[in-house]
Amino acid sequence: MAFDPAVTYSSYLKLDQLLSAQEPRSQDGPGGPEHDEMLFIIIHQVFELWFKQLLHELDYACIQIRDSKMGGALHVLKRVRNIVKVMVSQIDVLETMTPREFSAFRDRLDKASGLQSFQFREVEFVLGLKKASLLKRYQQDSEAYKKLVNRLKSPTLWDAFLVFLDQRGYEVPTKILNRDVSEPIESSEAVVKILEKVYRTDVEAVQLCESLTDLDEGIQEWRYRHVKMVQRTIGTKMGTGGSEGVPYLLTTLNQNVFPDLWVVRSRL
Repeated sequence: MAFDPAVTYSSYLKLDQLLSAQEPRSQDGPGGPEHDEMLFIIIHQVFELWFKQLLHELDYACIQIRDSKMGGALHVLKRVRNIVKVMVSQIDVLETMTPREFSAFRDRLDKASGLQSFQFREVEFVLGLKKASLLKRYQQDSEAYKKLVNRLKSPTLWDAFLVFLDQRGYEVPTKILNRDVSEPIESSEAVVKILEKVYRTDVEAVQLCESLTDLDEGIQEWRYRHVKMVQRTIGTKMGTGGSEGVPYLLTTLNQNVFPDLWVVRSRL
C-alpha cells in the first residue's frame, strides 16, 4: 500500500468531528456554562464508544467460540473483560462530581436518560439478557429500533457456547440448541449436568467457562457501581427523563448473565 502523506494523526482519528461533539447545553444559560457538564458529556460519550467496541468484540467472540477456536475466543473475552474494568473505573471519575454540581445542569437533560442507550441494550441482547418490551422506548422507524430487533432475533454469546459444547461431543439437547433466541437465557438442568462433566474432565473447556464467568461477574460489577453512582448523585429522586432512577436500577442487580455457570458451582 502506498504511503499517503495526507493522512495525519488528526485526520485518521477524525479529531475535528470528535472534539467538536461536546456542546454543554448550560453554556447558553444564565451564569453558564456549568463547569461539570463537560465531564458528564465526555464520560457518557466514552461509555458509548466502549459499548461500540464491546459489540465489535462480542460479535467476534461468538464466531470464535462457534468455530471452536479456543485461543481466539479466550483472547477476545479477556479483552472484553478488561474493557468492562475500564468502564467501571470511569465511574470513579464521574463520582468526583457532587450532587449540587450535577443539579446545576441536570434540568438541561430534559427527557434524555441513560436508559435510552440502545448500544447498551444491544450489549445486553448479545449476552442473552433479552427483553422485547424494551423496544417500546424507541421509534419503530429509527436505526436504534432496527438494530435492537436484529439483536433480539440473533443468537447470543451463550448460544455460541452451547454449539461449542455440542461440537466438543457433549450432546447438548436439540431442543436447547434450537431454542427461541429472542427469549432470555434460562437455566437448564441438562446443561448444568454437561458443565459438571466439563469441570471434572475437560481442562481446556473449563478455561472458556471461567472466561465467561469473569465476563458475567464484570457486568454485575458494572451494574453495581453504576447504581451506587446514581444513588450517590441523586439519592432517591426520580431519574432523568422521568425514569424511576435508583429503584429501577436496583432490580437489575444480582442478575446472572449465564445462570448455569453459577448453578454448577454448587455441584462440584
